[in-house]
Amino acid sequence: MEQSKKRHFAKTITWRIIASLTTFLLALFFFKDDPYAKEKATGVAIAEFLIKMILYYFHERLWYKSNFGIKNRKSEK
Repeated sequence: MEQSKKRHFAKTITWRIIASLTTFLLALFFFKDDPYAKEKATGVAIAEFLIKMILYYFHERLWYKSNFGIKNRKSEK
C-alpha cells in the first residue's frame, strides 16, 4: 500500500487542529483568572501548533520508512 506525502501532511494538519484546540482550552483553563487569558491561550496554541506540526510530520515520515511491525513489506528499489 503506497501512502503519499500528501496523506501524511493531511493527517498532520487534522491532528494538529484537534490537539491545538485541546491545548487552547487547557491554557484558557490555567489562565482563567488572568485578564489576558484568551490572548495567552491563543499564543500558546499557535506556538504549539506550528512546532508540533513540524515534529509530527517528520515523525510520521520516519515511521513510514520503517519496517518495524510490518510483515511482508515489499522492498522498494
